[in-house]
Amino acid sequence: MKLSEIVRNLELNVIYMDEDYEIRGGIVSDLLSFVMAHAPEDSVWVTIQTHVNTIAVAVLTGIKSIIFVSGQNPDEETIKKAKEEKIALLITKDNAFNVVGKLYSLGIKGVDRLQ
Repeated sequence: MKLSEIVRNLELNVIYMDEDYEIRGGIVSDLLSFVMAHAPEDSVWVTIQTHVNTIAVAVLTGIKSIIFVSGQNPDEETIKKAKEEKIALLITKDNAFNVVGKLYSLGIKGVDRLQ
């Protein structure tokens, strides 16, 4: 599914989105080491973590987009790094549980790269 379809269907606010990536799966976690070990490539990551290290994890794993939930906003350093690395940043006031449910209903499934 195209990232723009996810943005539209979930009514997400776009902080940065340079490309309309094809999203093939998703992961939800606030533990960076878990995401590094399990995130599938070309996925969307749902988290409340907004610091610059999230961008490093996204680059390392091939994550294309991060959805910051519960009204969490990244700082300028995180946004700047996301632009450099072309990682889409999206925000919502909705909580992680609801966001993941909506993604699942759109056909975005959790995929573990270790399976």
